[in-house]
Amino acid sequence: MEYRYGRRYYQSAVSPEPPEKSGKEVMSKGSSGMEVILASLENTRDVPTTLNILYILSELLTVGRGRRVGVFVSKGGTGILFQILIGASKELPPSEELMLQLHSLLAKVGPKDRKFGVKARLSGALNVTVNLTKQNLQNTKLLLPCLQVLRVYSTNSVNAISLGKNGVVEIMFKIVSPYSKKNTSLLKVALDALGALLKSKTNARRAVDGGHVHILLALYQDWHRNDTRHRHMLIRKGLLVCLRNITNIKLGRKAFIDADGMRILYNSSTECLPVRTLDPLINTSSLIMRKCFPKNRLPLPTIKSAFHYQLPHIPAAGPVAQLYSQPPGVDDVVDESDNEETDADTENDTENEEDEKDQNTANDDIETDLNKLHPKKNPGRPFEELRVYERFFLELSEDFQGYNFESSKSASTTSSSFSSSSASNRSSRPIIVPTAQALSPKHAHTLSSQEDCNPTKGQPPLPAPSAPTPVPPLTPLELDTIHLTKDQEAHIPSPDTRTTLPSLARPPSQGQMMEQDLAHVFECVSLEQEGALNSGQGGRGLKQDGSPVNATRHIQSPLLLGGIATRRVEGGSGSNLGSECGSEGAEDEGGEGAVLEVPDTALLLPLHDPDLYVEMVKGTHSVPQYAEVAYPDYFGHVPPTFREPLQERVYGVQRSKIFQDIERLIHPNDIVDKVVYDLDIPSCPVVEDDGESLKFNSQFESGNLRKAVQVRKYEYDLVLNSDINSNHYHQWFYFEVSGMRVGATYRFNIINSEKSNSQFNYGMQVLMYSVQEAISGKPRWVRTGTDICYYKNHFARSSIAAGGQKGKSYYTMTFSTSFSHKDDVCYFAYHYPYTYSTLKMHLSKLEAYRTPHIYLRQDVLCETLGGNSCPLLTITAMPESNSNDHICQFRNRPLIFLSARVHPGETNASWVMKGTLEFLMGSSPLAGSLRESYIFKIVPMLNPDGVVNGNHRCSLSGEDLNRQWQNPNLELHPTIYHTKSLLQYLAHIQRAPLVYCDYHGHSRKKNVFMYGCSVKETVWQSNISATSSDLQEDLGYRALPKILSQIAPAFSMGSCSFVVERSKESTARVVVWREIGVQRSYTMESTLCGCDQGKYKGLQIGTRELEEMGAQFCVALLRLKRLTGLRNHQHLLDLESDIIGPHTKVVSSSTTYVMEEDEPFFLEAIDYSAESGDEDGEPETEHVTELPENPDHPEQLSDSETNHSE
Repeated sequence: MEYRYGRRYYQSAVSPEPPEKSGKEVMSKGSSGMEVILASLENTRDVPTTLNILYILSELLTVGRGRRVGVFVSKGGTGILFQILIGASKELPPSEELMLQLHSLLAKVGPKDRKFGVKARLSGALNVTVNLTKQNLQNTKLLLPCLQVLRVYSTNSVNAISLGKNGVVEIMFKIVSPYSKKNTSLLKVALDALGALLKSKTNARRAVDGGHVHILLALYQDWHRNDTRHRHMLIRKGLLVCLRNITNIKLGRKAFIDADGMRILYNSSTECLPVRTLDPLINTSSLIMRKCFPKNRLPLPTIKSAFHYQLPHIPAAGPVAQLYSQPPGVDDVVDESDNEETDADTENDTENEEDEKDQNTANDDIETDLNKLHPKKNPGRPFEELRVYERFFLELSEDFQGYNFESSKSASTTSSSFSSSSASNRSSRPIIVPTAQALSPKHAHTLSSQEDCNPTKGQPPLPAPSAPTPVPPLTPLELDTIHLTKDQEAHIPSPDTRTTLPSLARPPSQGQMMEQDLAHVFECVSLEQEGALNSGQGGRGLKQDGSPVNATRHIQSPLLLGGIATRRVEGGSGSNLGSECGSEGAEDEGGEGAVLEVPDTALLLPLHDPDLYVEMVKGTHSVPQYAEVAYPDYFGHVPPTFREPLQERVYGVQRSKIFQDIERLIHPNDIVDKVVYDLDIPSCPVVEDDGESLKFNSQFESGNLRKAVQVRKYEYDLVLNSDINSNHYHQWFYFEVSGMRVGATYRFNIINSEKSNSQFNYGMQVLMYSVQEAISGKPRWVRTGTDICYYKNHFARSSIAAGGQKGKSYYTMTFSTSFSHKDDVCYFAYHYPYTYSTLKMHLSKLEAYRTPHIYLRQDVLCETLGGNSCPLLTITAMPESNSNDHICQFRNRPLIFLSARVHPGETNASWVMKGTLEFLMGSSPLAGSLRESYIFKIVPMLNPDGVVNGNHRCSLSGEDLNRQWQNPNLELHPTIYHTKSLLQYLAHIQRAPLVYCDYHGHSRKKNVFMYGCSVKETVWQSNISATSSDLQEDLGYRALPKILSQIAPAFSMGSCSFVVERSKESTARVVVWREIGVQRSYTMESTLCGCDQGKYKGLQIGTRELEEMGAQFCVALLRLKRLTGLRNHQHLLDLESDIIGPHTKVVSSSTTYVMEEDEPFFLEAIDYSAESGDEDGEPETEHVTELPENPDHPEQLSDSETNHSE
């Protein structure tokens, strides 16, 4: 009663108004009420008066306490409270009511005062609270506010160590155990305080040494069993947080394993799965289990590539030099010991942990040297050295005096040196080709020489392959007839309708000729039995309604279908032609020819010819000496007519996959752990079995699969091969699977991925090609796979593989799929394969589309390290006549320089290039105008060796060729050296290209977009000072991407960036801009996933869309031609709108700058990793939310994990 009277008296003394109104006045701006209260509190020595003031403060700070507490702290209130606390502690005995009110008020103020922990330690308040806690363990009323204050104290790491030394950790364990439902709010606060204390490694070790890990697990089990109505989830979560922090140290993880923690959390989490509200418990348990899962060794003898190629000389420095200098016998798969922590505690006094967090949002990678930002033409080499490249620019000196412009067939251009050389460059190696009846894993025909033919079977000898029959000059996909508008549907003739067009009807005689030609391929085969097929299965008609390919070719096979199985030729050299892997087989004796039906895709794929493809493969050189042809590459790909939407992520899918991984440790007897395919056994990579396992193969051009391990009956771990002369870059895969059971769901885990995130988390699916489907008339790659996710796994990544960083792990890309056909053979790939032999075939077939009006020349730019030719194309229009005016106009056309496929794994770049080439060779008026406007110089594949050998990013030199443009080496980087030399030659003769564009693919972003170079936009993104003269720049660099954003549905201007970074100074884009002086120097990035805007929003990208993009790039160049003729570029946007048309939506966007090194971190919020080394790591969530990409806030991006496809 005295207190109540006293408080009312004090209020009336301060203000006669009601308490609510007086509180507002005290806290209002400009009021000195708070200073008066604090001064009174500081100066009073009377306990009752002090209590009255504390009561008033408590009421004031309870209402709207966020701002009010801030005012209280700013006026020095925290220090006054500590001062009173120290003074009160000296009274014996101290006033319980005063201690209660002081700690209650400190608990409110502490979280808002960033210096709270430091003030408490310096004032001596830490020890007062600790002693008070020890003395009042049974006094719940006073204990609760003391624990609340200790919880705040413990957020400071130095305080946490000090409290641990004073026995607070042991006190907390006394409070939280044993299990009891009494005083649950007290228990919750105690667990929160204990969790904060255990963030200290010293305290975590103290808890482990005290045997408290077992206690925590027992408590969690008790609460899990007894909290049947889930009313105390916060207590259960608090126990898990304590376990999570203890297991941040190696000793804690060991104690957790020894206490059977994996089984306890696994079982409890499994029981929680049906209750959605318990997801926080499941997620935290999952994080702890993943962290404690013992790090496994990747099942490899070395992380270096399974294939070895000896370089002519080793670079002086860099990763390749380190690779070659590595002493023999060094284990590069795992580190010798787990050095994630040392025994010494290295925690420091971080007084302001929030202040000390890295708040630097500026990207240090931005180029800030203005001298480097202003392009200066610097050819770098004397013209005498560059004069040799004049032979690649015959069009600049051609006079056409001997050319008859009235002739019906052009004789003006130089003969195709590339196609002729590649066709004549045939190896005597046998090539294994898939056949129509080939429905078992090793069914492949062997192309042999005449000596290999068996005369007893009555076959004629294999004739010398003849030149491919010319095809009428038709535009393959009629891309130049598409109405290219951003907002309207692109009118693309469907394959079904195109087959009925009279212009595509093939004369019967020509069809018979093609049947005979294809039959020649199979006239001489070497087949040996490997396992029986049911008689008649291969010969049955498999055509289905609605198949895009309705025509078939009848192939006369020398062997009966029944009982056929083939021998796979390993290695590819003649010496091991007869070697077999596994059980021996006998030749089929019943060999009269059976008629087979195979799809005839010629009507839909005019640039594809299986016979010609085989010939091209013969001239392709690979390090493993591949002797097989993959079925999809042989018969081609007809894009499906249906749409393939981005896959929606099923809630909890990642968690369920992780739990299945954890089961490997909990139920080891269920694990098969059987190697079924291993390239590290070159003589016998396919491990024979009893038919209970899938069979794998990747020994064909562009294939990549190093090892397959059967984990469970229907689950396989897959290991990808490193790039040759490298120990990383595991992303591209392309392999064959057979021996599957219909209806069974198989899970495939690629376990040695390196990037921290992937579009597989955001709707992307893998690609599958079914041989059975192809035979039935649907030869196509389709998106497939369910339960797809990408997450950090338990396979250790050595410091050698991680660039010196220890404690890193690999990532798993997992997907599930089922198979619809018995005895099928299926292929899986990261993206639509496009091999080097496919390019050679397409270029050879393009010759048939040349008309008298087209100037086409194919040259060999150089030979690669691996002995493959690098093609160079020149495409333009023939002059109208050989008059001086026409010849002058012909020679003076601006040049467009295009390149692609410097990174082998970015196969989409080749599909875009295919669309560009087909458009350029088309017969439409647009294509004609484009050829008349420009001379095109095109290097369609800058890295043939990497493509052939299944690399993801490097060439045979083990280096990223797009980081060699500044100083390419003639021996190690011949394609880059000579391509740059071509550009340097053009710069010397004052004919630098109007546009340079390098086609790439992007694995972490959606849509198609461009990177360019701009001084002004680079300066805007940095803090460097620059004068107005420094920022003077022609806006012409924005014209091409702007046009594309208006006509190409897949293109996103908002994703484009024109910032120059230091780490990109050796890329093609920056070097061509800086040294050659090409203002419009670009990298065009195409997504590997799909689009999140425009007409294709929500769809995965396919080859039709990619080829369309290549065609639209050409149309944009035609529009650019008109723009470059206008002098005033300041009115560029208005002119574009006028040129492109009023029906087209104008898209304007500021530059998006993304901090990146290789591929920018993707801005979709999903916790995919559950970092084992993150002490503060929050439990992962399954919520997939797309965050808006905000160019104005680059701090949203993480620059710790960056890489960009360029």
